Amino acid sequence: MKGNGLSSLGRRTQSPPISWLMAAALETPGLISLAAGFTDNPTLPVRETRELLRGLLKSNSRGQHALQYGTTAGDAELRRLTAQHLAGQDGVPVKSRTHAPERMMITHGSQQLLYIVTEVLCDEGDIVLVEDPTYFVFLGILQSHGLHGRGLRVDRDGIDLAHLAETLERLKRAGELPRLKALYMVSHFSNPTGITTGYDRKAGALKLLRKYESAAGHPIYLIEDAAYRELRFAGPDVTSALLADPRGERVIYAGTYSKPFATGVRIGFGLLPEPVLTAALRVKGNHDFGTSHFLQQLIARAMASGAFADHLSVLRRRYASKAAAMGKALRAHMPGGVEWTEPNGGLYYWVRVPASVKVDMDSALFQAALRHKVIYVPGNLCYTPDRAGKIPNHEMRVSFGGASIADIAKGVARLGKALDEVF
Repeated sequence: MKGNGLSSLGRRTQSPPISWLMAAALETPGLISLAAGFTDNPTLPVRETRELLRGLLKSNSRGQHALQYGTTAGDAELRRLTAQHLAGQDGVPVKSRTHAPERMMITHGSQQLLYIVTEVLCDEGDIVLVEDPTYFVFLGILQSHGLHGRGLRVDRDGIDLAHLAETLERLKRAGELPRLKALYMVSHFSNPTGITTGYDRKAGALKLLRKYESAAGHPIYLIEDAAYRELRFAGPDVTSALLADPRGERVIYAGTYSKPFATGVRIGFGLLPEPVLTAALRVKGNHDFGTSHFLQQLIARAMASGAFADHLSVLRRRYASKAAAMGKALRAHMPGGVEWTEPNGGLYYWVRVPASVKVDMDSALFQAALRHKVIYVPGNLCYTPDRAGKIPNHEMRVSFGGASIADIAKGVARLGKALDEVF
């Protein structure tokens, strides 16, 4: 019998590398994971959630409402509170057109939003521009849909606008611009690099995309993944790209309550322009016809009561101390020639070793790290296979999110020993 009966998507889709890394951390006694982007376990809001649920289930009518189906778009009160929260972050009126709750969809984590948006925008063979490097799980979405990611250079302020202009012009000359559907960026404390894209870069990128729309023959959207925005512990906040799109036509904003409240809740959200919103709601209806109504009620009560804001203050202090602990450990244990980016938020450090040292899963360094019982995310996983030029193999992402402060120090020390072995 020929074939296995799977669709082209089913045959293409590969297991995410993070699945192996997470399993290794759980199955290997004594192994310290600096790989998975877990949040801080001791600060998960158990007490607050218990109180919120007690209030939610206090009366039969309230409990029955929470335990019933909701709508595909999401709970109206949670959408209103989320829109209000975003408007406050961006310094715009609550009733601003760009931040209207009517433009919002609640999802099972921001990951579902990214998947659905990709599904409604792209056909097999289409092109999506990404940061170089970028969030490797999103690269998995592109790969499974048969899409091509084209990398854009980044610096300390985000996407290099000159390189974006060059890339757009190159696509136009090659006749490929009609296949370009979107530019995807992780805008705040990026996964994996920890950098934040400045507002001027966002506005400049949107302006360039619109310049080439007539040649493309269709809108080119900017997808702003702001999953880590609330986890800022130093420096000022940077406003979203929504402000550069006052008519609400081209920016797709993805956010989440998983990182800033509780990862197990898996509630995300998006602000989408038409016709993307209508198409996304139709697809979501086929996925699940609505995110867990009960969990939405929990988050809505956390927002309305102030529990979310209070918890966020605790998290920011905690991550500031954990980031400082990792920075101290890196300075103490990394051999000469190793460099890293100091983040102002999020969960990650981006570490660069000399180019002569390889970091991939088959490398001598990764195997040495396993022997020393520590793992990291090899940076080569964060580059699109369609990248022009050789994929860098001397960078790694290390996370201070899930490990304790003691384990951060131990893990970085072990990583330093592994590096000493292969230098």
